Amino acid sequence: MIEVQARRATASDAEELIRLRIVMFASMDGVAPEPGEWSREAVRSLRERLPVPDARTAAFVVDRPGEPGRLAACAVGGIDVRLGSPANPTGLNGYVYNVATDDGYRRRGFSQACMTGLLGWFLHSGVTRVQLHASDEGYELYRRLGFSDVQSPSMRIALDSEAAATALHRGHSPG
Repeated sequence: MIEVQARRATASDAEELIRLRIVMFASMDGVAPEPGEWSREAVRSLRERLPVPDARTAAFVVDRPGEPGRLAACAVGGIDVRLGSPANPTGLNGYVYNVATDDGYRRRGFSQACMTGLLGWFLHSGVTRVQLHASDEGYELYRRLGFSDVQSPSMRIALDSEAAATALHRGHSPG
């Protein structure tokens, strides 16, 4: 088997990264979301963030063989800065939020190469903890890379939801 090498994505990869994000959503939910305002904003955001040398966002990609400008796989993540704690003195937390491989390129080590690059970037950036939400297809890869299952009482709120608007209107903080 040929060793696959991932490279750090650049601003010129932004549209392909969002195309692969749609592939990821489709594989998770069975339905590909329609491009629109969300995808245009995501492309714009990546074009701003990817070129910054000390950015808190990075992506690692594998190009499609013989197809310049087209990506076969990606892993995108970011660094969240929080207050330090006994378990994480730096307060730097990594989060992987987009791992995708086009159907025709799966099971070739492309996602593993992208994840290895991203984890190396996190480590180089001082991050000691990395979190992700695993799909069924990616679960075994993440286990091989050293991720473990965690139990978390995570909660979230959509601030543009009716429940949040009602709570905020009543003067109650939603959190």
